[in-house]
Amino acid sequence: MASILIADDEARISGFIDKGLRSAGYATRVARTGTEALDLALSDEFDLMVLDVNMPGLDGFDVLEQLRGSGSRLPVIMLTARIELHDTVAGLEGGADDYLGKPFRFDELLARIRLRMRKDDAGSQTTLTHRDVSLDIRTRRATVGGHTVELSAREFALAEELVRHAGQVLSREQLLSRVWGYDFDPGSNVADVYIGYLRHKLGADRIETVRGAGYRLL
Repeated sequence: MASILIADDEARISGFIDKGLRSAGYATRVARTGTEALDLALSDEFDLMVLDVNMPGLDGFDVLEQLRGSGSRLPVIMLTARIELHDTVAGLEGGADDYLGKPFRFDELLARIRLRMRKDDAGSQTTLTHRDVSLDIRTRRATVGGHTVELSAREFALAEELVRHAGQVLSREQLLSRVWGYDFDPGSNVADVYIGYLRHKLGADRIETVRGAGYRLL
């Protein structure tokens, strides 16, 4: 199981990422300060770090500088509200592997993490399959029974969650948080609407409504 270090002192965001990554099958640990993040990153216990810039103690740029200065090649995705061009350039030139601005959608962060993992592990899975439904994560192409089905980016992200957890019941809250991001409205019916879209495109009998609980891909 891949292990990811989450370095962010904002409890709401770090908790959101932590919950989502654990649900996606990753082991996680949260660091609340830059000093703690650097110590843990140098421990060789992690496969990737999600690093906020505005951290107490050492900021994210300092953490990255010292990490790379030590010779560590730990993949780092910087996650920050500082999205001005010079900040992005500073992060990438300082050794970050990717740079994602806040606010963000969890599905985009997860896709970037998986892409980074694939670059470090050429043998990792790029196609998800359940029965005759196949999703190519790299090309974002979906097929049903060998026939291509056109899905929007959001429909594909929702389908990916269902296929990854085929047979499991996923609540509306889980789908909203993973696909629509940490600013989702828990009272929104958008997940139900998109489930309807997927039923139309993948087949009405493939997605079961579990009353009072959520949805399950059969």
